[in-house]
Amino acid sequence: MKTLYVLLLGFIVLWGCGKGKQPLQGETEFQVKLNGEFKDASKSPLKDKERKDFKGLDFFKFDSSYVVAATFKRTTEEKPFKMKTTTDRLAVFMKYGEITFTINNESFQLNVYQDQDLLNEEGFEDYLFLPFLDDTNGEESYGAGRYIDLKIPEGDLMTIDFNTAYNPYCAYNEKYSCPIVPRENYVGIEVRAGVRSYLK
Repeated sequence: MKTLYVLLLGFIVLWGCGKGKQPLQGETEFQVKLNGEFKDASKSPLKDKERKDFKGLDFFKFDSSYVVAATFKRTTEEKPFKMKTTTDRLAVFMKYGEITFTINNESFQLNVYQDQDLLNEEGFEDYLFLPFLDDTNGEESYGAGRYIDLKIPEGDLMTIDFNTAYNPYCAYNEKYSCPIVPRENYVGIEVRAGVRSYLK
């Protein structure tokens, strides 16, 4: 009888621990990683109350047609400029190049930027910033557009995975200052990939 009691108690403890630590949601490595960051108090842009109840971001279903091969053209003689943000802060960027790609037989060209404030930070030496607008904004995705992180390519080709498009932090918390997507970085179709609108 005592042995049965100990076994039963052990099962309850294990069940309780397993129940309290649920696996992170996501069907891709990017989705699992991003959900992990949002659950982590040291990295999450969510307010404490929302983070405690956080189960996972809402993503469009992964679609390989939004993983595109792009032609990269390095632009020269560019100068740093001040990009407007959602606050009074002006972020310093420089246009680094242009990418040209095709989605569903339509061709698009977008600018990629280099964040001048990150140049001296370890791990960001080859970082490029791709903000964009599309026809899902304000409906299925965040109204002010989304971002994609890229790296400087070695040649004139690079892969753009729109399934890794994410919302600016200010979509979750007004305390953040987020660069406003330049109008010229508009993709005139519905890019149904990446992170969707955040519903509190």
